[in-house]
Amino acid sequence: MTAETSQTLDRGLRVLKLLADTDHGLTVTELSQKLGVNRTVVYRLLATLEQHALVRRDLGGRARVGLGVLRLGRQVHPLVREAAMPALRSLAEDIGATAHLTLVDGAEALAVAVVEPTWTDYHVAYRAGFRHPLERGAAGKAILQGRRQPAPDPAYTLTHGELEAGASGAAAPLVGVTGVEGSVGVVMLADAVPERVGRRVVEAAREVAEALR
Repeated sequence: MTAETSQTLDRGLRVLKLLADTDHGLTVTELSQKLGVNRTVVYRLLATLEQHALVRRDLGGRARVGLGVLRLGRQVHPLVREAAMPALRSLAEDIGATAHLTLVDGAEALAVAVVEPTWTDYHVAYRAGFRHPLERGAAGKAILQGRRQPAPDPAYTLTHGELEAGASGAAAPLVGVTGVEGSVGVVMLADAVPERVGRRVVEAAREVAEALR
């Protein structure tokens, strides 16, 4: 800790991170041990976080992340979208296909940013807000691939006709971005995606990840 930082705020944020990393919640004793502070300090931290709905405690006394974090999370998409737009515009113009940034939303893939090329006669209509299962489409499959095999230089995923007849997709997962799980990709009217498109998608995903770090 330095003179410019708040010890109490630091501990509160550490509590939220610890709770976010568990599916079953943590007791006051467990949090006390992990934080290296006494139980009284933990009780005060939890009481404060509960007032803001950032933490909730069940009948057994285990603390879990509260629904208040969802209100904060709603503001994440615009920030992520803004950071990703330059790379998406460049990708769409280079390839001549609709580029998109897709994030995980529960068990679904949610397109949060879409850029269409300006110079093509036609392209696939793909809109921000479009949802589909993670198991279908290049965007969702790339995210799942990133979960299974996280790597500094991930491979791209290709699909054809899974979300729209006659359309092919290529996508690559975002890597190394804490708190953001998603992919960058393109969708085009083609029977197959050229290899150079796949490589360009990986490059764009890397650019977006760097912008979000």
